[in-house]
Amino acid sequence: MAFSISRPLLRREARLQLSLVLCARHRPVLSCSSVASSSPFSSLVRSALTQNLKQSSSFLSVRFASSKLGADENLLKVLRSEIECIQEFKDPRELDVPEGFPFEILDNPGDNTITLKRDFAGENIQILVYMNLDVGDDEEEDDEDDEDDQENASKPSISLHVTIDKGEEVPILEFACNLNSEELEIENMARKNPDDSDCQGTYEGPEFSDLDESLQKALHQYLKVRGIRDSLYGFLSAYMMKKDEREYQTWLKNLEEFVRK
Repeated sequence: MAFSISRPLLRREARLQLSLVLCARHRPVLSCSSVASSSPFSSLVRSALTQNLKQSSSFLSVRFASSKLGADENLLKVLRSEIECIQEFKDPRELDVPEGFPFEILDNPGDNTITLKRDFAGENIQILVYMNLDVGDDEEEDDEDDEDDQENASKPSISLHVTIDKGEEVPILEFACNLNSEELEIENMARKNPDDSDCQGTYEGPEFSDLDESLQKALHQYLKVRGIRDSLYGFLSAYMMKKDEREYQTWLKNLEEFVRK
């Protein structure tokens, strides 16, 4: 609303300034330069014109100041309402970590990702977790049999970047996975040298979907025994939703603090 009001307001102020300039241009014409220097009336005109311009300038400053103040107060009001709404509807209960959850959770405030970490049989396993909450609206379909599929598609998926490091200058194994409410998908994998920052030109194998089906199943089992499985979705999706709620509330409060200063 503030933006829709500011444009007409600026146009009105511009017209007012233009009228003052035109007034200043035309009024001296009433007294010729030869008369102005000797006429006491001309000095009165100049004095009145100067006073008028000062009052107009002061008026414009007040208008702009009041406009800024009103916009700031309106923004603060909306921010406070949004913060109170979040606080009112958020679930105060802490999210319990499932029994037997094998990973340590590293959650840095301000980040939109978390890291899962564990040691497994001499391996250091780290998983970067990201959930895209911007789920697009799919087009409606007439077939009622597809309702369940549409419901599952509307649930946000979770991206997992898995790194398995055996140390001792051994190349690391990386997996890019997509975790949804139904399954864990391996999108691609690569074996990389941690000391090689430039991997261009390195053969990383075929696309995962092009691998033999038995090899795909074996790689899924390889991840599963390390705790990376589809059953993680329920807890991770709930955790990431709560994290997004916390981060959004912090963002709103930081914005509110900035506007108040």
